[in-house]
Amino acid sequence: MGHKLAIIGYGGMGGWHHRSVTDSIDKTMVKGIYDIRDEACQKATESGLQVYQSVDEIIQDNEIDLVTIAVPNNFHKDYAIACLRGGKNVICEKPVTMNAAELREIIAVATETGKLFTIHQNRRWDRDYKIIRKLYQEGTLGQPYFIESRVQGSGQMLHGWRGYRENGGGMVYDWGVHLFDQLLNLIDSPVVSIAPHLVHLFNQEVDDNFKVFLTFENGISALVEVATNCFINHPRWHMCGSEGTVIIRDWECNGEIVSLANKEVLKWEDDIVYTAAGPTRTMAPRPDYTKKILPLPQVDTTWTDFYNNIIDVLDHKAELIVTPEQALRVMTLIDTIFLAAKEGKPLSCRI
Repeated sequence: MGHKLAIIGYGGMGGWHHRSVTDSIDKTMVKGIYDIRDEACQKATESGLQVYQSVDEIIQDNEIDLVTIAVPNNFHKDYAIACLRGGKNVICEKPVTMNAAELREIIAVATETGKLFTIHQNRRWDRDYKIIRKLYQEGTLGQPYFIESRVQGSGQMLHGWRGYRENGGGMVYDWGVHLFDQLLNLIDSPVVSIAPHLVHLFNQEVDDNFKVFLTFENGISALVEVATNCFINHPRWHMCGSEGTVIIRDWECNGEIVSLANKEVLKWEDDIVYTAAGPTRTMAPRPDYTKKILPLPQVDTTWTDFYNNIIDVLDHKAELIVTPEQALRVMTLIDTIFLAAKEGKPLSCRI
């Protein structure tokens, strides 16, 4: 049985969803779109898509069983609830809602209607993240204890509606939601402390740069940073474990692992090292014979696996990977980040 999809919002991400489904997903076709902008409707028509005049028209189309919502964040909740009540399965762009309370409303309707509801957290399928996840799960570095996750650029601007509070703009919502979802999916332990630093450098309505320090109950801590004004980037990932360190410098996954050559060799006799900053023994470089340098592991991954999973769920062949409950945890974390930033101090929590 095939599936037919409608897209609400045919902008940059709506177009991406169309191409992704058309090029890669079996048994599924994009039938049409709804968008309030004439230029988007014209583009859809040129691409051979039906242009619906309203969301109600999509709901009334019995051929449509799946709807993807790709509009500004403040419209997600109402569109999602309308489509679920109209008997459609729903994929929603991230962040799924403006806060956790709104998401609870959607979850209640999804439960009531029995329809599928999920969130487009496609970056769980990023190759850099899959490498980190593989190393974490296999214990390659021993016991991980500190993880740094960064996305940095120097464009300074927040494009379009992403610069407005009313629409749910800002970097915590736009990029942070991806990085927080990755960490919560990676580390099976509650977050117990949050310390944010949100910056309004070029935009007074929403954050355009931020750092957030998270502490997990199992002792792991993480630094998440998103920057729009960084001209010398840090690595995309830096993870330290009891027996080694991994660095992934960029999305092309340039990097390496440095770990103990022999787990029994933990100490060595050494002399004081004299540096430009004076003598040191603690910071003396580790001798080469005590360590080994390894390439990053190879992983197979593609963003279209997100849609493949959804189609398999609809065909009763798989369990949903990105669940509403996981998204609720992320939104609760984001709510707490904004609260801590407003109060100007770290907050204890259990998320």
